[in-house]
Amino acid sequence: MPAAGHFVSETSVESHSRNGHDWSLGERFGWGITDRLTVGVKTSVTERSFFESFAWNEVALDAAYRLIEDCTWKLDLIGGYEVNPMRAYHNSLFEKDMTTYYWTMGVRGGYVTGDWTLMAHANFIYANSQSFNWAYDDEYNQNHNLNLGFGAHWTFSDDWSAVATADYYKVLDSYFDGSNRGRWELTAGVNFNLDDTKYVGVYVSKDIEHTDGGSWEANGGIGFGAKFGIDF
Repeated sequence: MPAAGHFVSETSVESHSRNGHDWSLGERFGWGITDRLTVGVKTSVTERSFFESFAWNEVALDAAYRLIEDCTWKLDLIGGYEVNPMRAYHNSLFEKDMTTYYWTMGVRGGYVTGDWTLMAHANFIYANSQSFNWAYDDEYNQNHNLNLGFGAHWTFSDDWSAVATADYYKVLDSYFDGSNRGRWELTAGVNFNLDDTKYVGVYVSKDIEHTDGGSWEANGGIGFGAKFGIDF
């Protein structure tokens, strides 16, 4: 969480594990309004098969308020709003049949020591084909999602650290039982501190989905990427 008056920037480039021909470039800015309240904006673009097609993915806004600020324990209340995609492959901006609007509310917490940080979060995500449609007249234009996440960060030298995360996603609506039984997104990587305010990192990722037959299956391929972060 950035301190009051500080900006943070994180630039990423990655190939998702589902399709090695897709590459995405992403950027997230965060700003500390106070020592307890932060806001952020994130967006990304994706190219496929050497720019045979191009998509503008999400524009997402988020906010976090620190409820507990202890020497070792942290707890944040988080919320967000996302439009995704802004422009799908071979479509115009805000294509009605393609664009989904997401509202997120949740909590995240962590336990911080000198070398280790353990973290977890729980989010409820509401998705709809319209930004402010709260009616239940057409259930197939909306869904309700659960996201649970866990992670660890280990600083093993003055310059190097390792990080691992696991995120679980599940559609809660009954009409999705046959087609979405949940999936895990697993990520592991290392970061190198260029100085006190800048770092670079590389990581790999893997997706595992719960199939109709009840088993867990890993999607083909390994995703990989890199990040550059700065606090200013």
